[in-house]
Amino acid sequence: FADAAGYGWTVPQASFDWQTLVANKDREISRLEAIYRKNVQGAGGETFQSRAMLVDPHAVHLLGEDRTVTADQILIATGGRPAPHPALPGHEHCIFSNEAFDLKELPDAIMIEGGGYIAVEFANIFHGLGVDTTLVYRGKDILSRFDMDLRLMLHETMEKKGIKILCHAVSEWVRKRPDGRLDAVVTGGKVLTVDQVMLAIGRLPNTENMGLEGVGIEMTRTGAIHVDQYSRTSIDNIWAIGDVTNRVQLTPVAIHEAMCFVETAFKANPTAPDHETIATAVFSQPEIGMVGLSEDEAIKRFSEVDIYRASFRPMRNTLSGRDEKMLMKLVVDGASKKVLGAHILGPDAGEMAQLLGIPLKAGLTKDDFD
Repeated sequence: FADAAGYGWTVPQASFDWQTLVANKDREISRLEAIYRKNVQGAGGETFQSRAMLVDPHAVHLLGEDRTVTADQILIATGGRPAPHPALPGHEHCIFSNEAFDLKELPDAIMIEGGGYIAVEFANIFHGLGVDTTLVYRGKDILSRFDMDLRLMLHETMEKKGIKILCHAVSEWVRKRPDGRLDAVVTGGKVLTVDQVMLAIGRLPNTENMGLEGVGIEMTRTGAIHVDQYSRTSIDNIWAIGDVTNRVQLTPVAIHEAMCFVETAFKANPTAPDHETIATAVFSQPEIGMVGLSEDEAIKRFSEVDIYRASFRPMRNTLSGRDEKMLMKLVVDGASKKVLGAHILGPDAGEMAQLLGIPLKAGLTKDDFD
């Protein structure tokens, strides 16, 4: 809507209805769940709506059904959940990312604590819907696992749009006011009065109360299931994939791991999932898309690193008058000229990163790109 006038359109004052978005979201989730159930049934599978516990390496007890099922092979794919913050006074007044789209009404103001992709994406979503948004992060800058140039430019762009970002800060307590709003005190004594406080401080694997340790499954220090290169746990016939292993927390990666599991466990074709050169996106405004090594990662692993970057105003922004630049960056091994990483900040960057994964995986050089 904001860009349309530059292209000659006269657009009436736009209005937004939060309840419509939530209802349509629920409808789409129900549609997808129905498809997944149908696919399982079509393949001859059976679905149970129940919590479950491992009884032994070949038996799972369904608590809700009071029934035990047995299997030659068992796959654990229970995912992850937002990390709680029980040490924060007033944490019971806070929400997490999985509750954000179930709010009864759109808040006028929100504070989001965290600096990872979930926190950054929700900060952009809420701000885009007209919510007064403040992002609070304990670190030096947001998106610490992404390339420095991109995250600094995104930080600057977000602040230009009106998103307030407080780094080197954490919540010290949250208190509910008589009018129902929340006072959140952050480092330095600053008080933020908001309608919602969202905690996006990380995610934990869903491994609690499942009987895993009881049957001898080895766990990592963070509570994830330890697996080998083929996704096999310390029990020979029990496997684990996805966020519960805390390897790469991306849906397409979990799907890839599942396909490799089928090849290994049922087709006598041992196939290890490939976790190198994975395209990743942050659905901020503007988007981040990346694949391969960041500049800092490359410097740690290679003796000579060349950097190629271009910053420009996209053609689509010139007519609209949008004051946002795009950044493209290549990280190259100076000795072999092999492209080690590609990083983009701008419209549709996530889609571009998927395509760039192919030449990076193929080992193309900077000359090939030219």
